[in-house]
Amino acid sequence: MEIAKILWPTDFSSNAGAALDFVQSLAEKHHAEVHVLYVIEDMGGHAPWYGEFQAGHAQDIRQWEEKKARERLDEICARHLAGCPLFVKHVAVGDPATEILKLAEKEKVSLVVMSTSGSRGAFAFGSVTDKVVRNSPVPVTTIPVLR
Repeated sequence: MEIAKILWPTDFSSNAGAALDFVQSLAEKHHAEVHVLYVIEDMGGHAPWYGEFQAGHAQDIRQWEEKKARERLDEICARHLAGCPLFVKHVAVGDPATEILKLAEKEKVSLVVMSTSGSRGAFAFGSVTDKVVRNSPVPVTTIPVLR
């Protein structure tokens, strides 16, 4: 199997970071591009938490989160992926599993590498990893998270 592009989705948790060494090793061995993805969950469908809730508030929060996400991705790529021939940073808004699958198809990645659980922990049903594994058009390697 030729590995030209690797997709590593992250939620910036230590659990997601457990896959980073494996991603880096594969990328160096296969001279592969690494696509790093962070997904901002869409808040559009949430009811107001307190007081008046306007669309502008959600947009301001999303812009702030996107700015912070890009800063974190820059830091991760500089610190951990500098040995990779090429890394590409992506930020998306929506359902994490859906956005991972969309990017895998759009970028024609060879492999998705992700941990078995992210910041939400491990759930028997409905986890992001489970949805990706079941629906991915390309192989998915999961890295177990030790508790």
